[in-house]
Amino acid sequence: MRVTRLLFLALLVATAASAHDIITTNLTYTRDISRIFARRCVSCHGENTSVPLTSYEKARPWAVDIKEQVLSRAMPPWGAVKGFGDLVPDHGLTQEEIMIVAAWVIGGAPEGNPEMLPKVVPAVEAAAPKLEDTAVVKNRITLRQPLKLMGIRPLSTNTVSSVRIVARLPEGRTQPLLWLYQYDGRQRRVFTFRAPVRLPASSVIEADAPLNFVLETGPANLSKMENLGSAVRQR
Repeated sequence: MRVTRLLFLALLVATAASAHDIITTNLTYTRDISRIFARRCVSCHGENTSVPLTSYEKARPWAVDIKEQVLSRAMPPWGAVKGFGDLVPDHGLTQEEIMIVAAWVIGGAPEGNPEMLPKVVPAVEAAAPKLEDTAVVKNRITLRQPLKLMGIRPLSTNTVSSVRIVARLPEGRTQPLLWLYQYDGRQRRVFTFRAPVRLPASSVIEADAPLNFVLETGPANLSKMENLGSAVRQR
């Protein structure tokens, strides 16, 4: 009889645990996660999408999937590693944001106080700079003239698992430009820099794996280069 009673109590505890996640974190949707989603996710996961992340009620059923996607950097599908080159816009999650989302899910994904939700502010998109193709690069290129590099456009139409593009300066310093990671070539994205990257003559721009890509500059810089003749030399 005692054993039967203990088993019944254990069943009640297990049922309660399955009905309500045990909360082991101070992170909440309203104070922490909603702000990350607003910055990084809702532009694609809006109200009428298949996986809306616009409220706790709609995001909570996807919590485990969200954790797995952000830990693998599959989402957001930005395609570049944050911090390797100064890009703008940069929709990739920071390491801190990834850990916050993962810890929130592991800790039971609590909602929190609704009064902590951020105020909705209409997003203002910055005007995209006008860019012109300067050169198509097959893995590596050496500059014959100084270049004001404003962006890089990968030409692959397939998924790029991992390719780093750097500039090796004549002085011996290496300038990180772009690290493609799980980049979906169907996006046909141009990765633009926050500020133009000024590279002196004899700089070498190269990828550490086979990749064709385009160097992007502004129209004024392109005109100057055309007057000087061919500004680049491939090897």
